Amino acid sequence: MNPPLTAADSPPVRFAAIGLDHLHVLEQVAMLLQAGAEFATWHGSGNDLSPLFEKSFPQARRATDPRAILEDPSISLVTCAAVPDRRARIAIEAMRHGKDVLVDKPGAIRLEELEELRAVQRETGRIWAVFLSERLGNRATVKAVELVRTGAIGRPLQTVGLGPHQLGLAARPNWFWDPQRAGGILGDLATHQIDQFLIVTGCEQAEIASAQVANYSHPEKPQFEDFGELLLRAPAATGYARVDWYTPAGLGTWGDGRLFILGSEGAIEVRKNCDLAGREGADHLFLVDGESTRYLDCRGEPLRFGPALLRDVVERGETAMPQAHSFQVTEIALRAQAEATRLG
Repeated sequence: MNPPLTAADSPPVRFAAIGLDHLHVLEQVAMLLQAGAEFATWHGSGNDLSPLFEKSFPQARRATDPRAILEDPSISLVTCAAVPDRRARIAIEAMRHGKDVLVDKPGAIRLEELEELRAVQRETGRIWAVFLSERLGNRATVKAVELVRTGAIGRPLQTVGLGPHQLGLAARPNWFWDPQRAGGILGDLATHQIDQFLIVTGCEQAEIASAQVANYSHPEKPQFEDFGELLLRAPAATGYARVDWYTPAGLGTWGDGRLFILGSEGAIEVRKNCDLAGREGADHLFLVDGESTRYLDCRGEPLRFGPALLRDVVERGETAMPQAHSFQVTEIALRAQAEATRLG
């Protein structure tokens, strides 16, 4: 009997992109290319990042119709960062055509969309993965999860996740300001903090203890939410998240993202993008335990999600992201958004 096919001894996974409305799609494509996949083709609306795609990825051809991608049997994986209210439909069509899917967060903006995604994923057996880049694409956060799992700070008791973002008014398309198209701030940005809470603590589920959203500073965009906070509760741990659009332009990066992990025998702080008035660059980690306080420069830590996802596409595994986790993170985020008290 021949040994099972693996990503190492099979042809490169061929992938396509459908929906180019958010810059995250550039990161998704670059990650898959770095992991060894072959970028075959893409489709955009023309009112999106299509011109940038043509310049950035000349090796891939432009498809005039997304059906040409869906009906191409050589394409195994579709990556998507369309306007959020289109992402679920694109993913459903891709899975029904036998494609695995890597979608930008939020993967869905309504609970009914999520239930249909669940049903189609069960029906087809395809992969539906949400690219939660603040963990999967951040080397210091990857290292923090590794340290927690090896017992470096004992049993994790609480996470505090901060996800501030820079607004950049001039660069935002019209759909960005409309929650009916973009989803709310908790359903979108807070997916990262929910993901990190579940992964760090090992909890498979969490109760929403409280959730609040606000529009404090943008009366000209009355439906927009520029602030959100969330408290999660599980039997053995709690998690707090704050997300906002208040990062000042002078910071020099899109946001001072942080993750604090309290353990029974120590603590970890991750400074994802910058160390204010301190060390240059990103991927900073601080560890305090019973012996010392240490700083870890995590810029050399490997990012394993891309290679693991391609291996899962070939071998039909769940090593990159368990399927249940993608759905659970998205469901908690959508329920928090639906239950949130509106302030401001």
